[in-house]
Amino acid sequence: MDLQLTGKTAVVTGSTAGIGLSIAEELAREGVKVFVAGRTQPKIDEALKVVRKAGEAEGVVADAGTAEGCAALVRRVPQVDILVNNLGIYEAKPFAEIPDADWQKLFDVNVMSGVRLSRHYFPQMLSAGWGRVIFIASESGVMTPPEMVHYGVTKSSQLALSRGMAELTKGTQVTVNTVLPGPTQSEGIAEFLRKVSPGAKDDADAEAEFFRAHRSSSLLQRLIDPQEIAHMVAYLASPLSAATNGATLRVEGGLLRSIV
Repeated sequence: MDLQLTGKTAVVTGSTAGIGLSIAEELAREGVKVFVAGRTQPKIDEALKVVRKAGEAEGVVADAGTAEGCAALVRRVPQVDILVNNLGIYEAKPFAEIPDADWQKLFDVNVMSGVRLSRHYFPQMLSAGWGRVIFIASESGVMTPPEMVHYGVTKSSQLALSRGMAELTKGTQVTVNTVLPGPTQSEGIAEFLRKVSPGAKDDADAEAEFFRAHRSSSLLQRLIDPQEIAHMVAYLASPLSAATNGATLRVEGGLLRSIV
C-alpha cells in the first residue's frame, strides 16, 4: 500500500532506540525525511546508520525532556509535517516511595516534551492546512499499573493533551492522535522485568512471569516488537488516515478489556 508520504518531513523524539527508532525507520521507508532526535551524538550516529538504510534522515542532538532541548530542536528544525512525540521514560517504584523529583522528572520528559514541541509545530500545521501530531502513550494511561503509578499518570495526561488538541483541528486537514503500545521490546526492558519478577531464572522466565503476574489480561502474552507499533504510526502519519482524529489507537496486545 502506498501511504502517500513521499516528500513529507517528520521529527521523531526519542528515536535513537526502541519504538522511536522503528518509527523513524518505517517513516523513512515510506519516503519521509526523518529528523532523528536524541541526547547524544554517538547514539544518533548509530541510529542514522539504521534509518538511512531505509531512506533520508538527519540527526539532531537535543534533550527534548527539557525546555532548553526543545528550543534547540525547533531552532534546528523549524517546520515539519509530522511530529511524533515518542520520548518517554519509566521506572518501577512503590507509590509511597516516589519523591516529588521523580514525579516532576517523568512529567517533564513524558508530557512537557510533547507540550513544548506541539506548541511550536501544531500552529504551523494549522496554518499550512495539513499536519499530523502523534503521541506515543501506553496502555498504562488507561489502566494505571500499581508498580509505577507516576508513569501511568503521565500517560493519562498525554491522552487528555492529544484529545484537547484534536478539538482545535475542526475543518482542517490536521489530525492529532495517540497510540497505546503495550509492553514492548526496548532498551532497559530486561532490567525492568527482572525488577518486577525478582525470582525469575532468566530473561525469558522474567517475561513469562511478568505477563502471568502483572499483565495477565494480555491476549498476546509476549513483548511487542517495536516494528508492530511503527506500522500503526506510519498509517496515522499518512493522508490515508484523514478520518481518524482525536482517537486513541491500541497496539497493546489485547491487554485492555474495555470494548471502546
